[in-house]
Amino acid sequence: MSLYLDHNATEPLDPEVRAVMEATAQERWGSSQSVHAWGQRARAALEEAREQAAVLVGAQPRQVTFTSGATEANNTVLKGRALHPGSQGTLLVGATEHASIRGPARYLGERGFPVAEIPVDGQGRVTPTALRDAIEAHWPVSLVSVLWAHNETGAVQPIPELAGVCAELGVPLHSDAVQAVGKVAVDFGAGPAAISLSAHKLGGPKGVGALVCDPEALTLDPLLHGGGQERGWRAGTENLPGIAGFGRAAELAAQRRPAWAQWTADLRDRLEARLSQDPVGAEVLSGGCERLPNTSCLVVPGVRAETLLMALDLEGIAVSSGSACASGSLEPSPALQAMGLSPERSGASVRVSLAGSNTAEEMADFADRLEALVSRLRQRSSAAG
Repeated sequence: MSLYLDHNATEPLDPEVRAVMEATAQERWGSSQSVHAWGQRARAALEEAREQAAVLVGAQPRQVTFTSGATEANNTVLKGRALHPGSQGTLLVGATEHASIRGPARYLGERGFPVAEIPVDGQGRVTPTALRDAIEAHWPVSLVSVLWAHNETGAVQPIPELAGVCAELGVPLHSDAVQAVGKVAVDFGAGPAAISLSAHKLGGPKGVGALVCDPEALTLDPLLHGGGQERGWRAGTENLPGIAGFGRAAELAAQRRPAWAQWTADLRDRLEARLSQDPVGAEVLSGGCERLPNTSCLVVPGVRAETLLMALDLEGIAVSSGSACASGSLEPSPALQAMGLSPERSGASVRVSLAGSNTAEEMADFADRLEALVSRLRQRSSAAG
């Protein structure tokens, strides 16, 4: 039986989202910038999706700018802040950030912009004390960026508390909320000046995302220049079918989240209880803090993650080791290393991420097959050694 347990990497396209996208492509193909009837029908679809995305995160529609995805949104915030006149100071990023934050931060650092990391505790969380200490040590600070929930471990950051520290010290806070939205409560009014979103984590299409930003709290230079689309924040003709799909996915996520969270958390907890016992003896990472209800990051002693992933794939089971965006690398996870894991423990970690469509029977089948594989791989390793 095939089993997809890598939903943090991407979700399948929801049938209701697909229907909206197809209808938009067929019926609202005009340019939203045009003043004629075709253009106004496209504009209406664009603004409906903007309102749907805003409602999901407790923002105002005017604060939502559609992008090609969260990577573009993250690059817009970091580079747009660094290049904006008058925003001198250090860029502070959490030590466990996604590659779409680490990448532009490294790019800016290599070009002379001051960049520093905020350390995390053993659960992978930035504490308010650590944030305050980092801001004071690297003052002046132009921007703080801390992801809302971690893609590998599922650890949820104390964003309201971090936003309070930033507000007290007069520093804008950005949060990559890609993994958190639709899984835990995300309230833009909790204090961040900007958050980044991605549609394909919600059952929406790939290639569509959004930057939600309060321009009064965070001034940025646009990443793309050209036409006046998205109020000048993001030039380029909008991907209207994709944006309409994003809007419907956001609407569905808001409706389904309470039941989805309860169901996936129950499946996750029962799976972890079993796998933490013999014969697997897995260690649950970030198990001592609030986590995404669907996410389990497990260290399986004595088994290399890439070996286990390949064995599971041959069984028709998809899980992940670290972020799918960096799956071509065999290097230890930077995030897990920042949490204090040794290369050996980091290299033995796998991520299981669930969906509301998964069942208790599937979890039992997965546990059965994982136990058999782990026992076989350990025996093989012992014989070779």
